[in-house]
Amino acid sequence: MSDHCQYSPHPTAQQLREWINSANALTRKIIEGLAPGKELVPQQATLNPPYWEFAHITWFHEFWIHRKGRQEYPSLYRDSDALFNSSTVAHADRWSIPPLSIESLLRYNNEVCNKTSELLSKPLSDEDAYFIQLVIHHYDMHNEAFAIMWQSLEYPMPFEPYSVSTKTVFNKKFIEFSKTDMTLGSSTQQGFIFDNEKWQHPLTVEPFAISSSAVSNEQYREFVLAKGSQALPKHWKQEGGVWYERFYDQWRVMDDQQAVRHIHYEDAVEYATQQHLRLPTEAELILLMATNPNDWQASDLWEWTSSPFLPFAGFTPDPYLDYSQPWFDGTYQVLKGWSPFTVERMRRLGFRNFYQTKRNDIFSGFRVCRL
Repeated sequence: MSDHCQYSPHPTAQQLREWINSANALTRKIIEGLAPGKELVPQQATLNPPYWEFAHITWFHEFWIHRKGRQEYPSLYRDSDALFNSSTVAHADRWSIPPLSIESLLRYNNEVCNKTSELLSKPLSDEDAYFIQLVIHHYDMHNEAFAIMWQSLEYPMPFEPYSVSTKTVFNKKFIEFSKTDMTLGSSTQQGFIFDNEKWQHPLTVEPFAISSSAVSNEQYREFVLAKGSQALPKHWKQEGGVWYERFYDQWRVMDDQQAVRHIHYEDAVEYATQQHLRLPTEAELILLMATNPNDWQASDLWEWTSSPFLPFAGFTPDPYLDYSQPWFDGTYQVLKGWSPFTVERMRRLGFRNFYQTKRNDIFSGFRVCRL
């Protein structure tokens, strides 16, 4: 039996129906909420044309659930494979595709969703259940990507966050961990997983001490001001002696005790090095996050680790070949945790997020370990 058919137990058909309907409804709300002209975005490496991205999400939905990943099975949208497959349509070419009619894309989305509703009214195979969950999580990740993109473009917030960090008073407490034998990765019979989580394996983590909270705005500001004002994050400004940070289309008074956000990996490493500290490994951050939540402060951010995004021993790709395998090139780092725009079902300890080291548009922060 293929690996992807062993990711049970599966949610009920009713749960899958609720998840895919709500995820798709949010995607449509984001796209339909765009003011006229705002679908035209500059060509940048971290952006996608919003209508193209919506079309890609619907194409992915149809391709994996109803076409079983096979191009010889016809699509409901003419030339969809040539237009919307992110694996074959180069990033720069997405801006040169003829203007997409939002009406036709919404119609395509409706037709695909209706087919899924029919499928969910019948008994599901393990493979059907896998592909439906893959598509649900694909919606989830793209909805978060829209939240990231809207922040970059200074658009209004596209949807309400799933969680909001409560104000915390930063403390310099370090939590000590003794030498620990643990397992890293996931196994079958744990529910849905992504292929980069394969497979669970034993690991010994040497003693370490990790900060109970992420680096704060105040701490990071002291660091960058020592370097010079040119090092300030672009979403910060000072007026009349007051510090502000931009959140979508609004400038808010900076909360010094909140975790600093929109920090890329290389700046996080520089901060830690300057403080004679280091970033935690993937395993160390998992050990912290597995402890009593009252013992440490969640940052509501994706947190950088010092672990490069590489395959675990025995890795094999699942049917969506381009989810993990192309990115095992040493230029990506693992992040753990979640952002305010990460839906609850994605907030798993086993989930391995990954970004290139220069990405600071994401809702990312970091905490530190003693050397």
